Amino acid sequence: MRSKGLMAAAVGVGLLLTGCEKAPHTKAIREAVSTDPLPSWNEGPTKKAIIDFVSQVTKEGGPNFVPEGDRIATFDNDGTLWVEQPNYTEAIFTLERVQQMAPDHPEWKTKQPFAAVLNHDAKAMAASGEKGLMQLLVVTHTGMTTEDFGKTVTAWIGVAQHPRFKRPYTQCIYQPMVEVLKYMRSNGFKTFIVSGGEQEFMRPWTDKTYGIPREQVVGSQIKTEFKEGMLMRLPQVDSIDDGPGKPVNIGRFIGKRPIAAFGNSDGDQQMLEYAAAGPGARLAVLVHHTDADREYAYDRESKIGRLAKALDEAKAKQWVVIDMKADWKNVFPAVAP
Repeated sequence: MRSKGLMAAAVGVGLLLTGCEKAPHTKAIREAVSTDPLPSWNEGPTKKAIIDFVSQVTKEGGPNFVPEGDRIATFDNDGTLWVEQPNYTEAIFTLERVQQMAPDHPEWKTKQPFAAVLNHDAKAMAASGEKGLMQLLVVTHTGMTTEDFGKTVTAWIGVAQHPRFKRPYTQCIYQPMVEVLKYMRSNGFKTFIVSGGEQEFMRPWTDKTYGIPREQVVGSQIKTEFKEGMLMRLPQVDSIDDGPGKPVNIGRFIGKRPIAAFGNSDGDQQMLEYAAAGPGARLAVLVHHTDADREYAYDRESKIGRLAKALDEAKAKQWVVIDMKADWKNVFPAVAP
C-alpha cells in the first residue's frame, strides 16, 4: 500500500508542477510510472522473476538470449487467465444449452442425464458419470458446422454472467495475467493458449479478450469432417488437451517447445515440465488461488482446478508460484460504470 500511495502522490505532485519551470521533472515522473510493465502486481520476488526472465531472453549478446521466433509462451486458460470456480465456464455453457434446447426435446424430461440437468439434480448428474457428460457434450457441441457453433458460443458469451461476480465471463479475466500477455508480446513473444477447454469454444472470443488470435488457441478437439464446403462437428472426441496431452498438442500444433509456460493445476504439470526441460533460461509459473475474498482459495482438495502434485513439483524444482492474495494488487479489470 505504501508504494502505491507514494506513486499516486508523485503523480499528483507532477500534475501540480505542470507548466512551471520543473516541467521536465514532471515528465520524468510520468515516464517512470508508465514504464512499469506489470502495474497490477505487487513488488516482490514473483514479479521480479517474470521481468528478469524477459530481460534475460531479450538481451542481445547475453548468455540466455533467445531469437524472437523462438520466444514461445503457453498459457492455460481456466484458472490461469480467467475464473474457473464454482465450475468451468464451458460446463456452465453446456448445462445452459441443454436448458435452452429442451423445448425441442420433450423426451429429455424423463431421459438421463438430461432430466438431471433440467431438474437441477446434482446426485443424478454425478451418477451418470463420464458417459452422461459425453451425451451432454454431443447434443450441445456437435451436429453443426464450426461456424454455427462459433455463433452459438459468441451469442452466449455476450450475455452470460458469473453467478458470484455478476459480470460477463470475459470480464472475469485476471488483469495481472493480461498484463503478462501484453508485456511478453511487446518483447517479441508469441503467446498461445493451451487449455483443456474445447478449442472451438475458446476461439470466438480469445482475440478480443486476451489479444490471442484464434490460430494461437490449442484446446481439446471434437472430430470434424469436410462436407459441402464446411467443417461439420462430429459426435466424437479427437484429442483431450490436458495433462500429458498438452505437450503432445504443443508439438502437434505449435511445433516448438515453449520457453515459458503458465498454469494453475495438476492438468498443467506436464506442460510446465516440457517448457522447463529445454536448454537456457526457462520460466514455469503456477497461479495459486489463495484469495477467498477477491476470488477463491483452493488447491489440493478442489474438484475444480486441483493443485497438488504440480505444487509439490514447483517447490522441488523452484518454479515460480504466484500467490494471488499477496502478489496481485487487483484480480479483475475495472469495469466502466
